[in-house]
Amino acid sequence: MLGMTTQALVELTLIALAAGAFGGVIAGLLGVGGGIVIVPALYFALSLTGMDPALTMQVAVGTSLSTIVFTSLSSGIGHHRRGAIDTALLRRWVPWIIVGVVFGSVVGGYVSGWVLVAVFATIALLVAIDMIFRKPRDGVEPRSFPPGAWAGFGVFAGAVSAMMGIGGGTVCVPLLNFLGYDIRRAVGTSAAIGFVIGLPGAIIYMLTGLGREGLPPLSLGYVNLYLAAVIIPLSTWLAGYGVRLAHSIDRRKLRMAFGIFLMLTSLRMWIDLLTA
Repeated sequence: MLGMTTQALVELTLIALAAGAFGGVIAGLLGVGGGIVIVPALYFALSLTGMDPALTMQVAVGTSLSTIVFTSLSSGIGHHRRGAIDTALLRRWVPWIIVGVVFGSVVGGYVSGWVLVAVFATIALLVAIDMIFRKPRDGVEPRSFPPGAWAGFGVFAGAVSAMMGIGGGTVCVPLLNFLGYDIRRAVGTSAAIGFVIGLPGAIIYMLTGLGREGLPPLSLGYVNLYLAAVIIPLSTWLAGYGVRLAHSIDRRKLRMAFGIFLMLTSLRMWIDLLTA
């Protein structure tokens, strides 16, 4: 990109390629849209360029949401073909998730980037603990809640996901599993929800970042078009591989893999917060 040394551009590109590949597999495997991998990878990569730390997380989050639009679409189609998406739940939940996404994206576009780091690290740590240590119940059956409760769940999931730059699976998978949904059905439905979160979220991060000084070249607001173009092809292609893995491995192993990965990600970001 213009304004960067050749070494910095190569490092940024390599990290983006790795994030796209790993993020695609994780998106299909865990229904998370890939953002849980892409955000910390971009956060680390952009910090190497000497970019203002106050803007680094916003660009990582905004760019991640733009890639999730494509990754979650690929992952969602794969899960739909396997009958793992609850369409009735989507109809009930999507309007409230969109409300949460709009709120979370507007807040995320204006607060300090360190606030977003703290949100990401805290939620990831809580979810990791839940996924690793909570024992799954036998005879899983979705619980019944009044419409107001589902509205609250949806707004919360959408707002937190937009502030974290993720496709919703980090919040929605454990939440749906806790509410009585089978882990594979929770993963499949969350993959579809990622598209609903990614599209409006990316647009709002573009708009709130317009005119900000210090953004890397080829940025449209807080969305960096170069990094998105590097990540999207690999993450979209490999999401299908992750879907096949999700339907072939043991459910307990799926939960443990998700939890351990989130734990490591959270600890790395807490180190950055404490040393900032």
